[in-house]
Amino acid sequence: MNTNNTTIVVDAMGGDNAPFKVLKGIEIFNKSHSNINILLFGDKKIINNTLKSHSLKLNNIEIFNTTDNIKDNDTANTILRKKKNSSIFQGLTHVKNNKVSSGFVSAGNTGALMILSRLLLGMLEDIDRPAICSLLPNKKNFCIMLDLGANSTVVAKNLFQFALMGYSYHTLLKPNEKPKIGIINIGTEDHKGLEFLKEAHDLISQSFLRDYFIGFVEPNKITSGICDIIISDGYTGNIILKTAEGLSSFITNNLKNVFNKSLKNKLSYKIIENDLKIFKDQINPDKYNGASMIGVNGISIKSHGNASPYAFSCALDKCYNLIENNFNMKIRNNLSRL
Repeated sequence: MNTNNTTIVVDAMGGDNAPFKVLKGIEIFNKSHSNINILLFGDKKIINNTLKSHSLKLNNIEIFNTTDNIKDNDTANTILRKKKNSSIFQGLTHVKNNKVSSGFVSAGNTGALMILSRLLLGMLEDIDRPAICSLLPNKKNFCIMLDLGANSTVVAKNLFQFALMGYSYHTLLKPNEKPKIGIINIGTEDHKGLEFLKEAHDLISQSFLRDYFIGFVEPNKITSGICDIIISDGYTGNIILKTAEGLSSFITNNLKNVFNKSLKNKLSYKIIENDLKIFKDQINPDKYNGASMIGVNGISIKSHGNASPYAFSCALDKCYNLIENNFNMKIRNNLSRL
């Protein structure tokens, strides 16, 4: 292994087409991060056979054999009692014992990752609940949105903490920009929406975050670029995310059909091909892959289950950036300002 202290722990068995897509993703990641230690947790025999059959060349890897496999329909009780030798459980246990310089990435069962991240890593002091945090494209470039599914019900204090964690993330990604924070609601007026949303509005307005807070934001403004940090309960956030994914797929697929419809349309495509490639890259979900389990006392990243190898490499890159920038320390520092 490399002497570099930074280590990314990877669930090799999670998600569709694993472990190939995981291993290929690591190979892509290695091209720009050749000195990072990678610890693979999973079935050692399958991993080695995949490396050999696909002629994959990975730098600084170490494989830890695990025998249990968490399935999508496993209950919390099953995961906690009977799957302790799974790649997720063992990988997170390693991160628990090496929090300062390591993080975890998995494309496996989201529920298992949330449960085990909270159980094994614990919560940051003064943070009550974790949130799933990810980047979404907008007119400027991207915004941060949380929660995207960790909590179906929340109280005002949770949303306030989400806002603080989102602000901390923004200072890492765009340290020289003053962010705008908004809460998703059915209208922008202060009197609209559910009571816990209005209470969260008040809590943010009474803290140092008031200098960045623009109030309520309607869902149709998410991609407008008027807001850099978007706060939501997990139920609403997850519906918005899945709707956006479906619309993105619908639009791109239909554009393909339009341009393949006739010779004239194919020629039209050639004329604007470069612009369309730029647009496609702007909304490409692969490069935004990798949602942070923000609020837990460690770095835990959820890759999409059907992520491509390139998308998985993007999740690894997000993990690396959070480790290198000591992300949880930024949250602690901002908590001390309250």
